Amino acid sequence: MADLPGYVRACLQSGKLAFLAILVSGGIILQILACALYNNWWPMLSVIMYVLLPMPLLFFAGSDSSSLFSESNNSWVNATKFLTGASAVGSIAIPAILKHAGVIGWGALAMELSSFFVFVIAIMCYISMNDEDGYSIL
Repeated sequence: MADLPGYVRACLQSGKLAFLAILVSGGIILQILACALYNNWWPMLSVIMYVLLPMPLLFFAGSDSSSLFSESNNSWVNATKFLTGASAVGSIAIPAILKHAGVIGWGALAMELSSFFVFVIAIMCYISMNDEDGYSIL
């Protein structure tokens, strides 16, 4: 891609950014529709986990995101991995628990989980887009 002119590279980056924006807005729309279509706003509890999910990465990992993909003896990086994983599991568990308790229906559960997976795809695309070292998840 180094042999492409600058304006072509800028256009490709703008397209990737637009794709990320569409993914994130699609996830938000699915989240809101899961609540609005069934007139039950309990599924919005998973938004708390979406807010808490990046916090360990911001506080403990800093700008060195490459350490998250490798084995490390650093206890802060291990704590970051654990807290991020616990938040990700909570993002799936909250709608499942609400369905098990009979608070939400199958449609709301399906929309909640699809919203979560759309957000995961957006995060993976963002990580692969901002990778300077050539490491790619996708």
